[in-house]
Amino acid sequence: MAVTLRDVALRAGVSRSAVSRTFTEGASVSAKTRAKVEKAAAELRYSPNAIASSLTTGRTKLIGLVSNNFHNPLFLEVFDLFTRGLQDRGLRPLLVNLSDETDPANSVRMLRQYSVDGVIVASSTLPPSFAEAFRDAGVPVVHSFGRYTTIPHVHVVGIDNIACGRMAAEALIARGHRSVAFLGGPEKATSTQDRAGGFLDALSSHPEIEVSISYASAYSFDAGRAEMQRLLQSTSAEAYFCGDDVLSIGALSAIRDAGLRVPDDIGIIGLNDMEMSRWENINLTTIRQPVAQIIGASIDLVVETIQHPDRHPETRLFPCRVIERGTLRPAGMTQA
Repeated sequence: MAVTLRDVALRAGVSRSAVSRTFTEGASVSAKTRAKVEKAAAELRYSPNAIASSLTTGRTKLIGLVSNNFHNPLFLEVFDLFTRGLQDRGLRPLLVNLSDETDPANSVRMLRQYSVDGVIVASSTLPPSFAEAFRDAGVPVVHSFGRYTTIPHVHVVGIDNIACGRMAAEALIARGHRSVAFLGGPEKATSTQDRAGGFLDALSSHPEIEVSISYASAYSFDAGRAEMQRLLQSTSAEAYFCGDDVLSIGALSAIRDAGLRVPDDIGIIGLNDMEMSRWENINLTTIRQPVAQIIGASIDLVVETIQHPDRHPETRLFPCRVIERGTLRPAGMTQA
């Protein structure tokens, strides 16, 4: 039979409430009583019941982790870091898969039914209004990988996607390309819009460079491959900024299947620097998004907001940088 709180109290020679306070974060209990209870619990191999504890504290320690792109391999890294980061703080993640869903009502309803203490929306494609729906429902929320704004309505942690678009354009300009293109994810995604905007802005002062834009149906390998196959049916650009590493890998597959060489015939630069991009057979030149820092800051903010619900929303941005690998020729080298 399972060891109960009553069993521990009898072994320690204390009241059941003393045992309960010992295992309740922030509760008052003397050092002498705590030592007795912990000794008895160890001897009996007792573990506190998290559900029972939540009834006492009013906190479930559940954090809803919401995303809508489980098909992107980057999110395996994201979820690994998020779940371990939450567990290290004594919190428990509750994963919510929103693939193909954009209405927050169902998610808000479900997570409130589970009495989550807070929510982290981990998505660069969902609009700001999605995270704001949790705020309006009284749930502490952080939008990770969300859209940068100087006046956020909820906490936003991520990168400046406009700056990343400029960075990609500058990398292609430095290599002397005369025709370049942006191959983005879904056109309605805020991350796609901002990356395209920054890319076009940086190239606006270079009228001698031909620029084009196209969009894949999703941030996925298949979508990136299909869009590049379509582009190769006509005259392709010399180099592409693919708005995501997984799009870049799909584009690389299509280029190589067409008998073309990367970077000799077509150059590619991605964004994220996910683990797969470093594999020798891919060796993708990309813009590194500091995922671990974004996740750490997101967890910090959701915990702080749970403790201080009136905390003013803020935006935390982390800088990105180009990671040179093998899918772009070296800077300064012009087309032969």
